[in-house]
Amino acid sequence: MKLLLDQNISRKLVDELEDLFSGSNHVYLLGLHKASDEKIWNYARKNGFTIVTQDSDFVEKISSRHFSF
Repeated sequence: MKLLLDQNISRKLVDELEDLFSGSNHVYLLGLHKASDEKIWNYARKNGFTIVTQDSDFVEKISSRHFSF
């Protein structure tokens, strides 16, 4: 599983998690730190990432079906 760390998670964790979650990345390192939640969601979906965030926006948008699966 590859993790995509959101901007509210330290990008230093990418290196720390490499052994357990190879291929993980951070939105800042990908140039997505100013992107909308929807753009981040679509990038993660297209590239096989699981989003890790402390932000409730993703949960709310999934619950309201703002994002498609």
